[in-house]
Amino acid sequence: MEFRIDSGVFTDAVAWAARVLPARSPLPVLGGLLLEAADGRLRVSGLDHDASARIEVVADTGVEGRALVLGRRLLDICKVLPRGRAELAVEGSRLSVTSGDARFGLSLLPLEDHPAPPSLPEVRGVVDGDAFAAAVGQVAVAAGRDDSLPVLTGIRLALDGPVMTLAATDRYRYAVRTLEWRPGPGAPAAGTDVVVPARRLTEIARSLTGGGPATLALDEGSIGFESAGLRTTTRLLDGRLPRHDKLFTLDGPALATTGRVPLTEAVRRVAVVAEGDSPVQLTFTPTSVALRAGYEDDVASQRLPAVLTGHDDLTMAFNPAYLLDALTTLDTEEVHFHLLGPGQRALLTNGPTPTHRHLLMSVRPLV
Repeated sequence: MEFRIDSGVFTDAVAWAARVLPARSPLPVLGGLLLEAADGRLRVSGLDHDASARIEVVADTGVEGRALVLGRRLLDICKVLPRGRAELAVEGSRLSVTSGDARFGLSLLPLEDHPAPPSLPEVRGVVDGDAFAAAVGQVAVAAGRDDSLPVLTGIRLALDGPVMTLAATDRYRYAVRTLEWRPGPGAPAAGTDVVVPARRLTEIARSLTGGGPATLALDEGSIGFESAGLRTTTRLLDGRLPRHDKLFTLDGPALATTGRVPLTEAVRRVAVVAEGDSPVQLTFTPTSVALRAGYEDDVASQRLPAVLTGHDDLTMAFNPAYLLDALTTLDTEEVHFHLLGPGQRALLTNGPTPTHRHLLMSVRPLV
């Protein structure tokens, strides 16, 4: 095998495929990246027991062939390659990597011991890569981080006709985002509801930006995406997230509306004095919202224009980090608060007919 390729393109391809490699493996071959050169294309593939990644890029393929090398070692080499043209070739039992005056030799791993990459699951339809990436980013902030509750570390992906619903919760907040997608002939007549690891799905979604339409493939145990030379699969999580329908149904809430960006800046500003579990308090009136944080001598406050209907005035308090996560992932000029009262749940939305909703539990207001 012998090929030439831009060192930056090669580094990006190796980095993308290497992200699925296990951090530690008792067998070196399981940490390998497979390089395949043929017909003016280079394919770089990696896998572990949970996920697989494959990317194809343009290369000058002088001699077709395949080689398996330690992926993280190859990535380390790529990161220090001089910019410009890189030449790679199999020489006996080594892969040589040359760029400029730098030359590296990397031992080959036995190809016959490397597991075959999984095939793409059944194609279900197509989703816009940029819209999907934005939606995943908006709900991923609410996914749990506690591996002892694995299903809460996932993102729910539900398909119902032309509507895709993404949702995540860590029990203290719940984010839901809907978007359109195009079901294909393989889409089931009944709705589909699965849970995908949030970290994996976030990585996948980021890689789909700028690539146009992305094919979505799904079966009982895994989900896959393919777009612009990229193909990736990841296993699904067992279990189901709690349903959000009843949680998001509020009985006669007050409605408060204010500018999202000014409120985000104000929360970030007053929260500098909020230590530990100290909340940020929001007092809504028919014409304003007053923010306050801190206790005793270390306090901060700010007032912003707002509109409150359905109540004379209402004081709520929130974990500032959770509130900021909700505000920064909304993408509209105004944020709508649907409020039940102190200590109860509050729903933040991106408009009167929302596509993005973020539920927060309020906490005890400041004394």
